[in-house]
Amino acid sequence: MARDAKSQSLLYVSSYRTDNVYVFSYPRGRLVGTLAGFNGPDGECVDSAGNVWITNTLQSQLVEYAHGGTTSIATLNDPGEYPFGCSVDRKTGNLAVTNIYGAGSPSLASGNVVIYAGAKGSPQGPYYDSVMYYMYFCGFDRAGNLFLDGESYGGGFRLAELVNGSTGFTDLTLNKNIGQPGGVQWDGNHIAVGDQHAGIIYQLQIADSGATVVGSTPLNDSKDVVGFWIDGKTVVGPDAVRRDVGYWSYPSGGSPARIIRDRVLNQPIGAVVSAP
Repeated sequence: MARDAKSQSLLYVSSYRTDNVYVFSYPRGRLVGTLAGFNGPDGECVDSAGNVWITNTLQSQLVEYAHGGTTSIATLNDPGEYPFGCSVDRKTGNLAVTNIYGAGSPSLASGNVVIYAGAKGSPQGPYYDSVMYYMYFCGFDRAGNLFLDGESYGGGFRLAELVNGSTGFTDLTLNKNIGQPGGVQWDGNHIAVGDQHAGIIYQLQIADSGATVVGSTPLNDSKDVVGFWIDGKTVVGPDAVRRDVGYWSYPSGGSPARIIRDRVLNQPIGAVVSAP
């Protein structure tokens, strides 16, 4: 890690094929560090202190790093599961994790959500949704409600809410067809949900068991933005196919304002911005 990394905002990008997480200065995009030793890193999230959580998918773990740190400060085990996405509730510090599927026998079991109170100890759950077999990404809103996307067993898009204090999901009907689940994040006003294959992020208004698209952010010149991170008026999206990271204006979208191209990136999946 570069000596001056801790004093600046940092962009963390998980690179699934290299088993590394690369750290870039933000917004400049200069490579300043590498976190190694993962086994299939995917989603990322950040807490109010700037500490970054990384889902170490094939190791069934969540690993935490301090802002600009070079060694992990905490590891949470998620035995028998494949953690994919995560989100931290800024008020409580609770860490929610979407397990894309479980290690059932003789075949893979359905995905689920677990929640680590205060991002410590053993998790609450697992919580299952009867119509969402694969669980991808999740995001808390400001009221502590958790939203997540995924797919049915047959591959159809699914969206659900775990209301704060509840142990059962509310399955949401969306007035838009989404091809492939992408990132989920509260943008300060709406829940933002990505469609990987279409290269679009949708802003959703939630009412009862319905979700209505009230805006969209086209990620032009992208091929497969899996996860993303909204930082104010910028959305950062790693492109797993193009092997780069784009910056787009948010929520207007359009052509990327900046692209990070670095040969170290190979199937980048998750991204978060951590402030000093």
